[in-house]
Amino acid sequence: MSASPAIFPAPPIGLALSPIPSGVEYRLAVPVDARLELARGWLWLGLTALIGSGLFSVLLVLSRTPGLNQLLPVAHLFHVALVVHVDLSVLVWFLALAGMLWSLNGSPRRLGWGWVALGLASAGAAAMALSAFVGGGEAIMANYIPVLTVPLFILGLLVFAVGVGLLVLLSLLNAPKLGFDFDGSGALRFGLSCAAVATAIALLAFAWSYAALPSTLNGKAYYEILFWGGGHALQFTWTLLMLVAWLWLAGECGARVPLSPRVTTLMFALALASVFVTPYAYLAHDIASVEHRALLTWAMRLGGGVAIVPIGLAVVFALCTAPRADAVARPLRAALLSSMALFAAGGVIGIFINGSNVRIPAHYHGCIVGVTLALMGLVYKLLPALGYRAPQGRLARGQPWLYAAGQLMHILGLVWSGGYGVQRKVAGAEQVLRSPAEIAGMGLMGLGGAIAIVGGLLFVVVVLRAMRRPAAAGVALQAARC
Repeated sequence: MSASPAIFPAPPIGLALSPIPSGVEYRLAVPVDARLELARGWLWLGLTALIGSGLFSVLLVLSRTPGLNQLLPVAHLFHVALVVHVDLSVLVWFLALAGMLWSLNGSPRRLGWGWVALGLASAGAAAMALSAFVGGGEAIMANYIPVLTVPLFILGLLVFAVGVGLLVLLSLLNAPKLGFDFDGSGALRFGLSCAAVATAIALLAFAWSYAALPSTLNGKAYYEILFWGGGHALQFTWTLLMLVAWLWLAGECGARVPLSPRVTTLMFALALASVFVTPYAYLAHDIASVEHRALLTWAMRLGGGVAIVPIGLAVVFALCTAPRADAVARPLRAALLSSMALFAAGGVIGIFINGSNVRIPAHYHGCIVGVTLALMGLVYKLLPALGYRAPQGRLARGQPWLYAAGQLMHILGLVWSGGYGVQRKVAGAEQVLRSPAEIAGMGLMGLGGAIAIVGGLLFVVVVLRAMRRPAAAGVALQAARC
């Protein structure tokens, strides 16, 4: 008996042999035009800020380490160093790297205004750093943006804000249009544009708070309320930049993320949607009310968690099934894994915060360092596209892990000491370390901080070594088109 013919026609050979894609490699094409020079300028501002913050962090670690803190004029030195360290390592470093990414993401129009924005931001950052050596005034340890109440610092902060405002305006005007044909590159571009929108809302919140502040307030209460709303909005900026970095670095490591570009775009949109609670909080409640503060805190927790968890899990799964990284991708993979580990540690610590003690800085150190490591990985990836050498070798591979290990020891020491009630934002004798366990905890914090400082300085060394030997034009062009 002869075989009966097939009921359904056979599919085309090409279709039958084509494997079903198991995920998406998220990569972003880097332009090869005048935007590269502007991006290099923002990178240099970020590196300079990181170097400055590292120098001030040495004073912070010494002023909190038992034994060594007896040799320093701790009370005044600690608070001044903490203000400048936080502003340089978070505000200036993050926004400078955002400026680098937004410059590459947008169209090449209005580049002259981009240089004006960079100049203003650089001048403002320099003024803030130099104000630490002017003397006088008071160090106000306000959340999100601590300040020195000296005219040079206030002027520098205002000039920096004007530069960032111009940068954000240009980023939104030059942002690529979002079509319906989503791909990995389009999703990353949308994430960067969402970060620009979040920053615009943060600047609006700062201005709104300034206009609505009661005239009777002064000192810490004044700056705490002034920066509370905008500071919360900025957390969305940092989160969105980190998520873009995680996806991009995973793609550069050959990992195929099991999230479609449409779903990823939706995650970015959900994170951005929570930012719009900020203007509602200003309309619904007085800025000095408990309800205003609570609503902003709730929005930050909701918006961040909705996007972070699924994207983070998808990246981890993709990395587990990714091929072995080559010499160029190994530093990127190290930065990505260490970033996710530190951010997760900071998130877990946040669950156990109870009262005002050093567990609070342990929580935000973990999260902030997670963002920092992700941006460090993007710098490593973008160096060839910017015309420099790609970081390779043991130093480049080991730097993220050393920095992460030091920061992990730092925050574990803070968690340990926080369990004994050691207070935050104090140093020296004000810490009131009563037991050997408290001293050991802060000693672990000091040792981890010292290791982290070395890891941070090694990042600068790796980048400067790559910049010292420019890549050949063909290598840079090839890297830019990846």
